[in-house]
Amino acid sequence: MRTGADDHDMNTEPDVSVVVPAEWAPQKAIWTAWPANAEEWAGDLGAPRADVAALIAALAGAGNRVRLLVDDAEAEATARAAVGGLADLVAAHYGDIWLRDTGPIFARSAAGEIVALRFATNGWGGKYELPGDATVGDDIARTAGVPVVRHDFVIEGGAVDHDGEGTILTTRQTLLNPNRNGWSKEQAEAELARAFGTRKVIWIDEGLLNDHTDGHIDNIARFVAPGHVVCQSPAGPDDPNSATLDQIADTLAEATDAAGRRLRVTRVPGVGRYVNRLGEVSPASHMNFIVANGIVVVPVYGTETQDAAVAALARVFADRQVVGVSSRGLLGAGGAGGGSFHCITQQEPRP
Repeated sequence: MRTGADDHDMNTEPDVSVVVPAEWAPQKAIWTAWPANAEEWAGDLGAPRADVAALIAALAGAGNRVRLLVDDAEAEATARAAVGGLADLVAAHYGDIWLRDTGPIFARSAAGEIVALRFATNGWGGKYELPGDATVGDDIARTAGVPVVRHDFVIEGGAVDHDGEGTILTTRQTLLNPNRNGWSKEQAEAELARAFGTRKVIWIDEGLLNDHTDGHIDNIARFVAPGHVVCQSPAGPDDPNSATLDQIADTLAEATDAAGRRLRVTRVPGVGRYVNRLGEVSPASHMNFIVANGIVVVPVYGTETQDAAVAALARVFADRQVVGVSSRGLLGAGGAGGGSFHCITQQEPRP
């Protein structure tokens, strides 16, 4: 594992015609989807649906507009029964609910117009290629009424975290993985500049153990303000990610952003060793929170550290309500699930 930060100003000229607003910027809507394919959830749709319904209740209770995709008549009926009028139901076909990765990444053009950035998909490196995942992003853009800007390379939204000012956090494990684009570091930075207007990339080596996304950044480190990031601390001596979490914090502490600021790093108690029903260590994380208008929803898993983690994030987001909502059903077991609230949502910024 490398030591120290590997972040530098990029030689590639950024595309200044678009910017991806930071997640804490004012939002028009939050997009998510209703679990609909029982095979993808080891036969148990009830547990993930309960988590999605609780997330929607929290977001809507804070005044957010939630747009919920439903795949078929059964999904529409069960979603309506579970969330009532708390969400707008939108008919669409999707392979699974991970809209952070399969949906569009909304950006703002130089003229102030919201556009939907669309990328190629390959099932997280060929692991989970499902019908609908390659097209749901276009369906969302069409329903939102925004134009599409298309790029031909593979990237998932959970692989990049934006500060809204030209800095991106990402991992080598994802972006430089041969199962995506076969990029070198220099090629990756050039494409990020072209697609997002990125002026600085901060590289972290790897993500959590058994993360089938190959180390998505939104499970390990997040911007919470310009120049300010959060990451996790080990939860105890049996935490299987102890060395990784400490290395992430060390790397971030040495990094500077596109404005030249040394990053402020706040550590939040991690989940620790979390084992699913099959006895497998799962990539449970409090970093997979969703920031919305007036609220931050933090995934919790019934562990000893969860109250301290929510309290730590409440101090970071002093201007918003911070709530913990169970995400044990979304994490799943036996190959089902594996993500949380950030993974299943995508924010649409206000124009």
